[in-house]
Amino acid sequence: MRIDLHTHSTASDGSDSPEELVAAAARAGLDVVALTDHDTTFGWAPATAALPPGLRLVPGAELSCVSPDGNGRHVTVHLLAYLFDDTSDELVDEQLRLRAERRERLLRMAVMMREDGFSVDPELLLAELPENASAGRPHLAAALVRAGVVSSVDEAFARYLGAGSPYHLRRADTPVRRAIEMIRRAGGVTVLAHPFARARGPVVTAGVIADLASHGLTGLEVNHPDHDPGTRAELAGIARELDLVTTGSSDYHGVHKSLRIGQETTDPEQFERLVSSATGNHVRGG
Repeated sequence: MRIDLHTHSTASDGSDSPEELVAAAARAGLDVVALTDHDTTFGWAPATAALPPGLRLVPGAELSCVSPDGNGRHVTVHLLAYLFDDTSDELVDEQLRLRAERRERLLRMAVMMREDGFSVDPELLLAELPENASAGRPHLAAALVRAGVVSSVDEAFARYLGAGSPYHLRRADTPVRRAIEMIRRAGGVTVLAHPFARARGPVVTAGVIADLASHGLTGLEVNHPDHDPGTRAELAGIARELDLVTTGSSDYHGVHKSLRIGQETTDPEQFERLVSSATGNHVRGG
């Protein structure tokens, strides 16, 4: 069984529509795929309706959070949430807030770039986003590629949009403990996404992961394209010590990132353990 638990569609910052994403998952030989768009569940219904025979869909989301890093500072972390009740009032309200925050941030970044002479139209950038889409930096990066400013999305992040770059702005993200608690109250389970992806910027310590586990964190995303073999071994050891589920995922974004759907996968036993801990929703298809 081949299981990929971290993918993105046009409901956030992927290039495939939800329908195209499940078709791509089936072509790649996946048996299970999770749709985990940033701070939104709007892709669940179209992905479910388009499921090819034999492919199962895990409804999820990737939540934007802030966490102590264990060294006296705060850092951005991403929390993968699965099988939660998407009608939970507190979750609906928080996702609405985060999507508004994302659009405002993207607009401000684009305005800054236009003021510095870049060929970016901030209003057109937002107008081209699908209705209810969760805006993200890859949308601005793709606009820079189309304008000929950079040759790839990766170059746009490295030169202009990554943490520490002149056009990067922070968001008012959800405190990670609160996010874990909200998902638990909605019957879902949580996995810390790419926790030691140090090339992306500062990460949390093992002590912070232990604290999150004591507050209900279900698992760690161990096998991720941004984790080298040593990092994977380190995270697997932390997961064993804390009795956390371990997952593997591609973090697929379509053409916005050079990652293949199904590039990393989750062990079926770990998947069943994750699913058995959730009560708020169900895996779709068969």
